[in-house]
Amino acid sequence: MKPSTALELKRDAVREAVIRFRTTNPRIFGSVLYGTDQDGSDLDLLVDALPGATLFDLGGLQVELEGLLGVQVDLLTPGDLPPRFRERVLSEAIPI
Repeated sequence: MKPSTALELKRDAVREAVIRFRTTNPRIFGSVLYGTDQDGSDLDLLVDALPGATLFDLGGLQVELEGLLGVQVDLLTPGDLPPRFRERVLSEAIPI
């Protein structure tokens, strides 16, 4: 299944998971944003970590989303983005 299709079917569940794992502001970027995702593509997802969030929260969220959606999820925070791409990704990413 294409990540965009999986996301469309489970959008509300993704939003709920984001809250449970002490993150906020989920947004997509990459192939799903551009409409070029295919079967086997991953879902590029950007979130903001809330105060007190740990790597366990981020890792747990990634695992939960992959199980929920049935696709690989590349979960990043703005600080994880390479500096040369950061501004472009942040300006183009759209909320879920």
